[in-house]
Amino acid sequence: MTVRRTLPQRTRSLIGAWCFADHYGPDDVAESGGMDVAPHPHTGLQTVSWLFSGEIEHRDSLGSHALVRPGELNLMTGGHGISHSEVSTPDTGVLHGVQLWVALPDEHRATARDFQHHAPRPVRLDGVGIRVFLGTLAGSTSPVRTFTPLLGAEIVLEPGAGTALPVDPAFEHGLLVDTGEIHFAGTSLHPAELGFLPAGAAHLTLANESDAPARAVLLGGTPFEEEIVMWWNFIGRSHEDIVRAREDWMAGLGGPRFGEVRGYDGAPLPAPELPSTPLRPRGRAR
Repeated sequence: MTVRRTLPQRTRSLIGAWCFADHYGPDDVAESGGMDVAPHPHTGLQTVSWLFSGEIEHRDSLGSHALVRPGELNLMTGGHGISHSEVSTPDTGVLHGVQLWVALPDEHRATARDFQHHAPRPVRLDGVGIRVFLGTLAGSTSPVRTFTPLLGAEIVLEPGAGTALPVDPAFEHGLLVDTGEIHFAGTSLHPAELGFLPAGAAHLTLANESDAPARAVLLGGTPFEEEIVMWWNFIGRSHEDIVRAREDWMAGLGGPRFGEVRGYDGAPLPAPELPSTPLRPRGRAR
């Protein structure tokens, strides 16, 4: 599969509590083979799955069995520990979407496993379509629970359309462009580029000056002031947190901390070897 990792990157580790963004496809499943990710663990985070096309079957150790479809949010809370699998369905022709992670604040990073599904109603402005899957934007509020103030929305601009969206000035924002060319707060962004706007803005200006539709994912949140250690599928606060999580996973590729994923045909993924030097914390300023 074609995967572009736009967060974290050298100049920025976090946008609000958003700490990871993989932008994948569009890929013809007949050629790529699609997605088949065996059961694997997570700690200290929430995973956000959002598709533009295709369909993914989700199973987790909470017992959830759900389909990820375009325009529908699947949010899984890893907390102290969870495991899940992700497989594109046989009906999928073209697979295309984003996989996003949210870092849990220290007081909640050992919270219980959870899974939520939400299909937001589209909001129509003049030449602009918006689906708010987390937080509040354009008069639409998602009911999905988060542990820090967040914003997540898909925005589609028709050719020549533009808008100025009122937003919380306490939020910093990132715009990940999927298709087209979008002018974001005065900067031109192309597909797979991620624009960043620091906290302080009361409006976000977006414009599509091309003759084709443009689509992007808007991410926002209050600045996340804690440092995190992120390695493989784990988020902790120290090298020792990660070592412990890896040991707990490898002790049975599941076990009481992560549980068992039922219904997946195959073995869980083993963790890679840790690096030879201690993992270093990083914060939003990097």
